[in-house]
Amino acid sequence: MINLTENAIAEVKRLRASLEINNNYVRILLKKGGCADYVYDLNLESHPQEGDRQFSALLDIIILVDAHSYQYLQNLKIDYAEDLMGGAFQFKNPDISNHCTCGLSFALETA
Repeated sequence: MINLTENAIAEVKRLRASLEINNNYVRILLKKGGCADYVYDLNLESHPQEGDRQFSALLDIIILVDAHSYQYLQNLKIDYAEDLMGGAFQFKNPDISNHCTCGLSFALETA
């Protein structure tokens, strides 16, 4: 199950309000990139796509995950934190052990 902390939920709501978006969907997926092969991507979406898995973070926030990404995101926890450099979503996944040294990307284990 994918979980959003209270800080992450508050930031999603703030983004929706500032962008004047009235949809309930947040898409999380894996994208090729970074120094270790993959990065997380979080976007606001207007509707689900065929084959999406849906998780409810709250009554008004529904998380969408495509079939490929789902197998790697099942225990993902998303937080939001601010520091002197600004704010960012933070992705914590106990199932991913091969993080790069910068902590922003990771490699997937292959069978």
